[in-house]
Amino acid sequence: MPHDHHDDSHPHSLLPPDPALRVKALETLLERKGLLDPAALDEIIETYAHKVGPKNGARVVARAWVDADFHKALMSDATEAVSQMGFYGRQGEHMVAVENTEALHNIVVCTLCSCYPWPLLGIPPGWYKSDAYRARVVREPRAVLADFGVELPKGQKVRVWDSTAEVRYLVIPRRPAGTDGLSEEALAALVTRDSMIGTGLALLPDGAQT
Repeated sequence: MPHDHHDDSHPHSLLPPDPALRVKALETLLERKGLLDPAALDEIIETYAHKVGPKNGARVVARAWVDADFHKALMSDATEAVSQMGFYGRQGEHMVAVENTEALHNIVVCTLCSCYPWPLLGIPPGWYKSDAYRARVVREPRAVLADFGVELPKGQKVRVWDSTAEVRYLVIPRRPAGTDGLSEEALAALVTRDSMIGTGLALLPDGAQT
């Protein structure tokens, strides 16, 4: 749902205030006991952060841009639509697609933890889990967007969606102008991880942001 309140009864309120520190401590302990190879872990993280995950989401967005029937299905039931493309599983059980338009820009946060659609975007970036992002984007989303280099027209509204353990969101960025002749694969290359969170825009064919 759009962010409009802070519910202390949310399951996330039971989590420690800084789970990232606890994860790091566990990681350090496993390394010392020889149960975890840091190099292998780094490779896994790199794969999910920059290779596997975001490419999946980009394929979903590109198909929504070119296939009207898929677009309709995605906006109606994103979980089912992306499952049909083979993207499902833990951290992606209940998906909702929200679409950017000329009048509205969407941005996603998890104010209480770091809920994120892993099957589509991989693992969340460090800034997504930071206290600074989680707090500021709710209060001053335009300022946060500016920090990411995104300047929106004054008339375009910004809506912040708060991910939970029950619902995760995928932002469908606006299709760049001048891309009518591009293939679905070429369009997917224009879709960035940040554009699917809402902290970025899709790229133009020359590599610049729209």
